[in-house]
Amino acid sequence: MTSIPETAAVVLGATTAAGAVATALLARSRRALLAQRAVQSEALSVADTRGQELRGELQQLREHLQQLGDELQHLVADRLPGLALNLVSSHHPVPGLKHEALAGTGFAALNEAVLGHYSDTVAKERRRIDASARAALRGACQDIQALSYRLQTQVESLQSDFDDPRLLDSLFKVDHLNEQAIRLVQKAAIVCGAWPGHVRPDTYVVEIVSGASSRLHGYERIKISSRLLDANLAVVGRAAEPIAVALTELMANALEHSRDDLAVEASVIQTGSGSVCVTIDDAGTGMSAEAAGRGVRLVSGEDQQHMPLTELGDPPALGFAAIGRLVADHGFQVSIDQVSPYNGVRAVLTIPAHLLTTIDERHEPISAMAPLPAAPPAAPQWPTPAAPDEAPDAAPDEAPGDGSALPQRRRRARTEPARSDAPVIESRELNPEKARDTWSQFQEGIAAGLAPTDSKEAQ
Repeated sequence: MTSIPETAAVVLGATTAAGAVATALLARSRRALLAQRAVQSEALSVADTRGQELRGELQQLREHLQQLGDELQHLVADRLPGLALNLVSSHHPVPGLKHEALAGTGFAALNEAVLGHYSDTVAKERRRIDASARAALRGACQDIQALSYRLQTQVESLQSDFDDPRLLDSLFKVDHLNEQAIRLVQKAAIVCGAWPGHVRPDTYVVEIVSGASSRLHGYERIKISSRLLDANLAVVGRAAEPIAVALTELMANALEHSRDDLAVEASVIQTGSGSVCVTIDDAGTGMSAEAAGRGVRLVSGEDQQHMPLTELGDPPALGFAAIGRLVADHGFQVSIDQVSPYNGVRAVLTIPAHLLTTIDERHEPISAMAPLPAAPPAAPQWPTPAAPDEAPDAAPDEAPGDGSALPQRRRRARTEPARSDAPVIESRELNPEKARDTWSQFQEGIAAGLAPTDSKEAQ
């Protein structure tokens, strides 16, 4: 009987111990589970945070891709066309990046590289097209110029064969129109790289100036005055025709930008340095700052080889471009950035001393159509009192103080009327034959100044 309670006590104790152990194990398991749940919660929180970050990065990538797409579209639709216009005129700006956030990135650098390659390709192609256009225009102009010279020869032959004043007047008008046509094709050919068309011998400076004015419609408005100290001063043959062409274009510009009732003054001045300046003053409206800057750049002769025909304006400023080409080739100077005394434009063509020479007037007299040099200032003449031929005896001078000398009579000098330096204008009767001879001499003078040499008449 005593063994059963002991067994129960042992079992109860074992059960209690097992329960305690189980309780301890359960508590430990719960702690482990709680720790695991905490770790899982933290992992889920980290994963959620990372997911949010990834979603943000994905949104940024989408926005960035959208910006790149917009920039590509902006490059194709706006920047490249803007660059093409900018290559024609700097007044058209090239648009920048649409999104400033892309500045300094590799994508922006690639955009700039595309623009650079595009610019180089367009410029290269434009130079090729411009060279082809120049060659075609040069050939056409030279052919027209040769035919015009042949027509000029035929007209001059007709002028020699007929003496009817009305017919001669018509032939003169035809010749003058042909001369204007030669001028137009000549300057176009020069811009395209051709030479002026014919070679002159050494030519008087005043003949070059007067001959340049005779090529223009409205030449009668040009008033030429010469202040040369040496009347036999001339331009060397290689530069005579280029200077004549440049003067013609400067005078044409003055005539075109002033009213038909206003004169254009051309003065030939010899400077102290040995050069000669031809000053052309008009009373027109002048040039705007933009037009003046563009004109100065054209006549300067700088970078003439790389100036496309499309940059000469619409209509093209062939006159200034031809002047610049001749300036670059022959070494004289032209300025058009001064204001004339009449608030118009003053153009000055300077012929340096190395392009000047002299001609012996005894062997080659100067043309009668050339302006005469200005007369030097006359010495002042003091008027003397007039006296009749038979003047009465002068009153005796007072005797000297001592009264020893007799009074003496003095003869008064006869005074001659003062001579005027002004030329006397003689009245001339109208004579058709003299008028015909005058026109013929005028035509012969123009023909002598414009006739090409045997080197290359029909170039």
